[in-house]
Amino acid sequence: MKLPIFIADAFTAKAFRGNPAAVCLLENKLDEDLHQKIAKEMNLSETAFIRKLHPNDNFTQSSCFGLRWFTPQNEVPLCGHATLASAAVLFHKIKNVNSTLTFVTMSGELKARKEEDGIVLDLPLYPAHPQKLHEVEDLIKTAIGDTLVQDVRYSPDTKKLLVRLSDTYNRSFLESLTVNTENLLQVKTTGKVKGLILTLKGEPGGPTQAFDFYSRYFTPWNGVAEDPVTGSAHAVLSSYWSEQLGKKDLHAFQCSNRGGELTMSLRSDGRVDIKGGAALVLEGTLTA
Repeated sequence: MKLPIFIADAFTAKAFRGNPAAVCLLENKLDEDLHQKIAKEMNLSETAFIRKLHPNDNFTQSSCFGLRWFTPQNEVPLCGHATLASAAVLFHKIKNVNSTLTFVTMSGELKARKEEDGIVLDLPLYPAHPQKLHEVEDLIKTAIGDTLVQDVRYSPDTKKLLVRLSDTYNRSFLESLTVNTENLLQVKTTGKVKGLILTLKGEPGGPTQAFDFYSRYFTPWNGVAEDPVTGSAHAVLSSYWSEQLGKKDLHAFQCSNRGGELTMSLRSDGRVDIKGGAALVLEGTLTA
């Protein structure tokens, strides 16, 4: 079996930045176990599988497709950067004629809209609720030691723990912070937490571009120590920072080594538009 496969760097305009995702185009149904085997072989934080929903569909003319996401370890219910990468492959490489694509996923229907300066994802907005510190103190201490924490929230829909660092820290501190992910699996084994978000309030303009907030994201529970730029995490972060800053339009930077920019607009229907660029870096054929 030969499958078209691509790698696109999401939430960036430059190759080798942002978050890479593999994208497979499925003309026919794939044996269930092959999804995970291919994702493990690609060894990226996510591999996306785009499938036709009807026999007469085609990747150039159709506007609605099935979409699934796999880490090297397991399938996940939502992945923003691999959705962006999938849309970028269809729009820019396959030359899909539609301006908006709909993906049928485990998280419902997600839309991707092509614009001149990027692709806009229509994602669910996930609120994060106050979390009692004593219940997660061991996890936080294991991850970041004695780093000062200003707020702790939990998103039950995504199983993500949001930890806001003290406003006394700046972007360079978050970028250089050493996070211990190796021992997190032993500390939190109940399944309640599947992702750890570290976030920090943004800084005003000056010599560098202003961002509303910064973040880093870790999900060793899904086999990914640190995910470079994460759309699903920003579906939580945008809800939190919109409340904290009193604004609906947000500009963020995820401070991994690769780094990536996202712009977010919260909508009145309980969803969020997240915009980013993508750079196609590889195309080929996978033999399975």
